Amino acid sequence: MEKTFQTGSFSFRLRFPEELVLPADMEKFAVEKESADYTYTITIVDILPEAEGELLVNRVDLQVFRNGEGLESRLIGVKGEERPYALYRETAQKHAQVFVGRWYLDGVAKYEVVFLSLLALERRLSERPCLILHCAYLEYQGKAMLFSAPSGTGKTTQAGLWEQYRGSHTVNGDKALLEYDGKAWTANGWPVCGTSEVCENKKLPIGCIVMLSQAKLNQAWRLRPAEAFTSLYGQITMNRWDREGLVKNLDLLERLVGKVPVYHLACDISEDAVKTLEQELVRDSSEEEAAAALLQKSVLQRMEKKA
Repeated sequence: MEKTFQTGSFSFRLRFPEELVLPADMEKFAVEKESADYTYTITIVDILPEAEGELLVNRVDLQVFRNGEGLESRLIGVKGEERPYALYRETAQKHAQVFVGRWYLDGVAKYEVVFLSLLALERRLSERPCLILHCAYLEYQGKAMLFSAPSGTGKTTQAGLWEQYRGSHTVNGDKALLEYDGKAWTANGWPVCGTSEVCENKKLPIGCIVMLSQAKLNQAWRLRPAEAFTSLYGQITMNRWDREGLVKNLDLLERLVGKVPVYHLACDISEDAVKTLEQELVRDSSEEEAAAALLQKSVLQRMEKKA
């Protein structure tokens, strides 16, 4: 079988046997295209081939190798399992072979994050103006509002509060693909949604990013770019062993915090948390509008003097 998928501007083609069942949310990203940016050929095997190249990463659930041509191989596993369930091997600049162990086909079909690990999409996307952010992605007033924080902090809870009290709509409960076109940033759907079970393929301009922390007293404030960079760094998916890709990601993160307003919300789980953030967003927007009006007035005055 052969199917093509797309998230943001990146498209990829999968060639796979019928016995491999794709996770249900993948179908939301299926597209009809004659060509794709990258192609994966997936094969089911009883014994995984050997990885090739120099060992770069040696973790319980992941081993990464790189050969002299800069192509990667990965042995992919799950913590607690005795052996890897797949081998990912790049064979050309735009093609990779993926070998999946027959003994783990049910897990690949059932768990989106397990399936997506086969494709090393974060490696492909590091070559493009994209960042993968761990967040709850909401649609609010025609723009993306992204709640980001370490797992267990309350991203899904805050998203639910905004749905309940402000009529927002959750696009993805766990991740978003952020893409920069040279002028503006957009949020895009991602085919993994964690335990939230909320996953849509939708593209929206980013209105703001909100970093969360738990607190008894609700407070919200805008972060300076350096503070925003530090807060977001740990929530961006990066291959920190890939020096070139890491540099690109850090450069993009710097551009992101320079373009998109980032706030911190220390909050409980009440409507007051929603009101607190809303008030800060309105106040900040009013200040920006006043500054823009002042700048416009200054420009007009200069033009009149020249005239």
